[in-house]
Amino acid sequence: MQASCGRSVPAPGPRPLPSQRGGCLSPRTAWSGDLGGSYSARDPEGRGIRRPRACGQDGGRGAMRSPKLPGLVLSLLLLLLPPPGPVGGAARFDPTWESLDARQLPAWFDQAKFGIFIHWGVFSVPSFGSEWFWWYWQKEKLPSYVDFMKNNYPPDFTYADFGPLFTAKFFDANQWADILQASGAKYVVLTSKHHEGFTLWGSERSWNWNAVDEGPKRDIVKELAVAVRTRTDLRFGLYYSLFEWFHPLFLEDESSSFQKQQYPLSKMLPELYELVNQYQPEVLWSDGDGGAPDTYWNSTVFLAWLYNESPVRDTVVTNDRWGAGSICKHGGYYTCSDRYNPGHLLPHKWENCMTIDQFSWGYRRNGGISDYLTIEELVKQLVETVSCGGNLLMNIGPTKDGTISAIFEERLRQMGTWLKVNGEAIYDTHAWRSQNDTVTPDVWYTSKPKNKLVYAMFLKWPTSGQLFLGQPKATLGATEVELLGHGQPLQWTPLEQNGIMVELPQLTVHQMPCKWGWALALTNVT
Repeated sequence: MQASCGRSVPAPGPRPLPSQRGGCLSPRTAWSGDLGGSYSARDPEGRGIRRPRACGQDGGRGAMRSPKLPGLVLSLLLLLLPPPGPVGGAARFDPTWESLDARQLPAWFDQAKFGIFIHWGVFSVPSFGSEWFWWYWQKEKLPSYVDFMKNNYPPDFTYADFGPLFTAKFFDANQWADILQASGAKYVVLTSKHHEGFTLWGSERSWNWNAVDEGPKRDIVKELAVAVRTRTDLRFGLYYSLFEWFHPLFLEDESSSFQKQQYPLSKMLPELYELVNQYQPEVLWSDGDGGAPDTYWNSTVFLAWLYNESPVRDTVVTNDRWGAGSICKHGGYYTCSDRYNPGHLLPHKWENCMTIDQFSWGYRRNGGISDYLTIEELVKQLVETVSCGGNLLMNIGPTKDGTISAIFEERLRQMGTWLKVNGEAIYDTHAWRSQNDTVTPDVWYTSKPKNKLVYAMFLKWPTSGQLFLGQPKATLGATEVELLGHGQPLQWTPLEQNGIMVELPQLTVHQMPCKWGWALALTNVT
């Protein structure tokens, strides 16, 4: 699967109505300045600051008023548009949650188990506190953020001024791809646009607030997509924030209690169609509903197109963040909340999106060593998540110049080292009848029913050399136990009531098949 080249108009398909044109307050503008209604835009030719007109005003150059249509009317109009072509015998989905929620998740996602999240954008320039830097500085005016700006930047410095400093000078997509491959992950999700609105591709709807026109002057999405698809076995995915904190059209829609739909019609929907048609992501990770319902975003219409007509209709997976009230209820797999890890089996496929840096998704220069999860903690997250039927999406934040810092790279490579030995107990497994053991803490189970295998992953090597498992029901003469990476059958004896006691091999530290956690393969247990 190849990423399309250039910045072409999206391929045929359901499209939003015409966007704002002719010099009005276009979403293709980098917004900065105060938050009291005075927004400024960088002139793309670098002639300084100009103040655009409000959208809907006659600009004298073909400016259009955005149609103010309720979501249902827009949905009906979009449905009347002809489809781009036949879909073969595939089932078609209606633009309703009842129909969309019935779509079977493509099998690859549950088999993959482990992915890498990458948060990268203009927020990587200040790299202070959080990727929510702009919001905390300008909207909430948190003292630490305000003081940071006062102490490090001129008084008239705006967030838009960070744009040219987002250089990606050392960004090497091939190097990133090699690190991702070494991590053992099976998919990657890149932030194509966060809540700040800066796009990592040359969005037609963000003409001077994107990585092709500003900062790197490169199509980051395309470069990484090509590298991942040519150098790794990972699936390529994209994160996209529906709303933008300070976009005037969104703020105007918000002030109308979302009766107006200027922003999704002229900005969000065109960009989503462009992303899917041009880069063909197999994960579409939606986020940031801004308090607006899915009817405002016309999410069901877009998802029906994604599942029925898009170039990734057979393989794409989506999450549950498609409007206020949809999370943990509608969509593809559930995320429910950031860092969601319920600790028990769920009836619906879910994902634990979490961060190596415990306090930020983006890179932080002020992060301390204790802020980062250790490899032991990360392995525990993976084991717990997979045992309970989830996938782990582990986040890193590159620097403004495009490097993956040493601590992130180390964690990724450590996880890959662990998975080389124990991946059999993770990839393509199913939840077992018991997720964890009732006798020994920190023992978690997965299974492969077709192979009559159950895996017991334990995070602490017992000093006695004996591991007591209360859940497996073994059969003398049939049950076999093996330590992954060791290769020799292990002795076991049944416990008085339920379970077994496994005699672990006596190994030196250097003879251990791995560190940070181990896995037993149990054959023919119930």
